[in-house]
Amino acid sequence: MCSVRLNHGEKAMLDAAANATRTSLPAFLARSGLAAAHDLDSTAAAIAGHRELVAELFAARRHLGQVGNNLNQVARAINSGGQPREIDAVIAAVQRTVSRVQAATDHLLEQQ
Repeated sequence: MCSVRLNHGEKAMLDAAANATRTSLPAFLARSGLAAAHDLDSTAAAIAGHRELVAELFAARRHLGQVGNNLNQVARAINSGGQPREIDAVIAAVQRTVSRVQAATDHLLEQQ
């Protein structure tokens, strides 16, 4: 026998899935686990895809922090009356990062 720890949201989601398939929660968990075990290629691909998505979101978050620092420097220069030459590069970096975050978010939403 084994036990599984779930938060309230996870348990509610699994309870709803078990109810939708007209099975008990333990039966649903056993059947879905066995189905995943029978198709390890798809299961491994889904897990790998999730890990890649999480890695991309963390990388984008780090990049946003760096770009935010650059943007602060540009704003400081503009507020001092200057016209920094890096402004176009910083704006382009912001746009690229926003696109990365949007693509990762869209991919995450498609998986749900």
